[in-house]
Amino acid sequence: MLYSFKNDYSEIAHPAVLESLYRAPMSQEPGYGEDGPTKRAERILLKECGLDHGHARFIVGGTLTNLIVAAAFLRPFESIIASESGHICQHEAGAIEATGHKVHHLPHSDGKIFSEQVLQVVAAHQDDHMVRPAMVYISQSTELGTIYSLCELEELSRVCRENGLLFYIDGARLGSALASERADFALSDIARLSDVFYFGGTKNGALFGEALVLREPKADLDLTRLIKQRGAILAKGQGLGLQFEALFKDGLWLRLAKHANSMATRLANGIKKQGYDLAYEPCTNQIFPVLPAQVVKKLEQSFGFYVWRRLDSTSLVIRLVTSWATREDSVDLFIEALASER
Repeated sequence: MLYSFKNDYSEIAHPAVLESLYRAPMSQEPGYGEDGPTKRAERILLKECGLDHGHARFIVGGTLTNLIVAAAFLRPFESIIASESGHICQHEAGAIEATGHKVHHLPHSDGKIFSEQVLQVVAAHQDDHMVRPAMVYISQSTELGTIYSLCELEELSRVCRENGLLFYIDGARLGSALASERADFALSDIARLSDVFYFGGTKNGALFGEALVLREPKADLDLTRLIKQRGAILAKGQGLGLQFEALFKDGLWLRLAKHANSMATRLANGIKKQGYDLAYEPCTNQIFPVLPAQVVKKLEQSFGFYVWRRLDSTSLVIRLVTSWATREDSVDLFIEALASER
């Protein structure tokens, strides 16, 4: 295989992240996130978010983070509103439902849901014999590589606050969203408009780890016990803190995300130059070309990627993901291979 475009975490970690771990093997620190690196990383992150108050917790993965948020904020009879393309709906093996919380799967527009849909769900669940919608979940960027604009985020935030709903943003690829040329929002806007969100490290150069941010200190809700109960706490918590310190040093996370996005743009432009369409307008580091099935079969012999869905009897939509480590020559090899099938 010449190169895999299956995901943005195939490479182990950025050298600066690994170097931060290498430098600290003999330093003694308290466990379970009480160490100096984790405390420093929390202060740095909250400052980047423009939060004078708040909490950050570092968790090993995105599914665990979503589970902990549901456990912390939802009562047993409360439910979550999400796009049917959302990660909690499609790629977490029913993890949220397994906790007893219903997820309302809403039709999406390029991966996004909107305030009127949220209001319809709320209006349809007023009976005490029904679940009560209590959380709106979105991904930024979405599972289709698109992003919510600042106006769309503000509208969803307003509807949530007016209707007593928690607004939660899954930021597994938040770095790529913030680095997008189409982004009209900043990290401070994400922190201001959501009640809770996470900033993904796994898909932006970290070895592993996500940073869960709660805007209000009172919303901490005994998270340490919940994280422990869910098996998500690391005895060697400094391993997470060191990584996020490295990612936020001199804006490394942003440079990595911009590189991933630029490689996706190069890939998308090359594909369009060959006369092929994209299923969704590319905004970040995920692109979805529409290709003939026979061309896809040929490309699979040399490149790794996912077939996302069948468009019709002759065409498939595939997903290509670029990362902080994707090289221009790898992108060009794919484009050349595609051109050879014309």
